[in-house]
Amino acid sequence: MNRTAIRVAGLGKQYRIGAHPRSYKTLRDRIASAFRFPRHASTEPADEKASERVFWAVRDVNFEIPEGEVVGVIGRNGAGKSTLLKLLSRITEPSEGEIELSGRVGSLLEVGTGFHPELTGRENIYMNGAILGMAKAEIVRKFDAIVDFAEVEKFIDTPVKHYSSGMYLRLAFSVAAHLEPEILIVDEVLAVGDAAFQKKCLGKMDEVSRQGRTVLFVSHNMVAVEKLCTRGIVMDQGRVVFDGGARDAITAYLTASESDRGQDLSRTGRRTGSGEARITRYEVLSPAGKLIRAGDPFTIRLHFECRQTLKRPAFAISILTRSGLILFSMFTSDLDYHIPEISGSGFIDLNVHSPNLLAGVYVLHFGITDEVESQWYDLVTHNAELEIGVADVYNSGKQRAAAYSVLFYDCSWSVTIHAPAELAQAPSGN
Repeated sequence: MNRTAIRVAGLGKQYRIGAHPRSYKTLRDRIASAFRFPRHASTEPADEKASERVFWAVRDVNFEIPEGEVVGVIGRNGAGKSTLLKLLSRITEPSEGEIELSGRVGSLLEVGTGFHPELTGRENIYMNGAILGMAKAEIVRKFDAIVDFAEVEKFIDTPVKHYSSGMYLRLAFSVAAHLEPEILIVDEVLAVGDAAFQKKCLGKMDEVSRQGRTVLFVSHNMVAVEKLCTRGIVMDQGRVVFDGGARDAITAYLTASESDRGQDLSRTGRRTGSGEARITRYEVLSPAGKLIRAGDPFTIRLHFECRQTLKRPAFAISILTRSGLILFSMFTSDLDYHIPEISGSGFIDLNVHSPNLLAGVYVLHFGITDEVESQWYDLVTHNAELEIGVADVYNSGKQRAAAYSVLFYDCSWSVTIHAPAELAQAPSGN
């Protein structure tokens, strides 16, 4: 049986709301300040303390993770996922409870975590290795692989304060993954990178896990969690509400939030249109009420509100890749579905009976116009997503195509072998 890599018991983190803002300090800053200032029990006025309110970001969290396990931590925004990872990474101190970690921890919780902006990329690699307790020879052995993965060779001797956010992120992840930590902790920061970089990082985390190291991964991308993780922890309001297999965790998370599935769009300012009608909310529904898998039918539901009666309106929905390639677009009038008028509020469904999308996360655009498309009443082109989970659409047990393509078709292969020319022309001979 594998030994325990992470053990958490009664863990809690409390914040005070309403107090005078305190500047954020890293571990390095705390050590430096200890030599500069005398320590006092409290420097806060009594009336300021009285005005504070308590907020528990994490409360009564308990779990154990054996070494070599890959665990996804999922939940809504504000559920306590990132706070949990900061506690495990020793970036912030718990208010209560215990944490036991067996082995070195490499973490990537925000762009450039642990980097000093005035140091070069090379110097930051050596500094991070030293913090992890590695000998210089060990860092030298890993150096070329780190730089190659991060693709920053030209800038390795440039101070990282001059790096773009993408370069910063690539190097930070490469350092965290390549310096052989026994425990790798990665937050949703991967969403900052482009699709190719995300795929590269997921591949590296998979490689790290196959080497017997422990990976803790926070993500809103259920496809990535299902593909990478063997176990899932669901958090809600700072507590663990489910702990089990990755697929079961995803189902529990999506089922619990099914009534709130989709996104409220009523207050967003990033939209265009004349405003006579607004799409206030969208939902992606499926008969199973769970993660939609490749080939499963689904429904995109648009909730709308009208400020006046609209004659002959048309609704439109498009599905795009994250890079902006339009895969599918449909107006109500394209299917000869005509709406005489709309007023007040309601919703409209687009039922997709036989989708041919492979696993992935896709972007949704939608809007309301008139049938001759002379103007958009509302056009939403951001912040809406469609997530497709892995399924054995070809009945082969293989998923190779989903790594680099987006569509699947009902198709088949056949092969015809011709005899080599020299054999075909050979005499029959006696």
